Amino acid sequence: MAKPVDPLQQDPGKPKRERRPRVLKGASIITGSHSEVAVLLRNQHAGGAELKIPLEARIPDRFLLYVPLDSVGYRCEVRWRRKDRIGVQFTGTEPKPRLHYG
Repeated sequence: MAKPVDPLQQDPGKPKRERRPRVLKGASIITGSHSEVAVLLRNQHAGGAELKIPLEARIPDRFLLYVPLDSVGYRCEVRWRRKDRIGVQFTGTEPKPRLHYG
């Protein structure tokens, strides 16, 4: 007799998506010298985050995300974009940027 299929079990061929704990943190995308875009972190884990961005903002594919609450600058690479949200992967960290006010 065949084993019943568990619909809640993930396909072993698909990568497992890491659960991102919800957060609400203010942050700044630093795109160049003296250029910042205020954003909100909606969820975050060790490898990345989801950001809420202004609709009119032009965000490059790679940037530095400074999170004052963490006192860390995360080097980011955009993985997906949807309206006023982007998903980023952290590729490294840096100390607080010198030019940031927070």
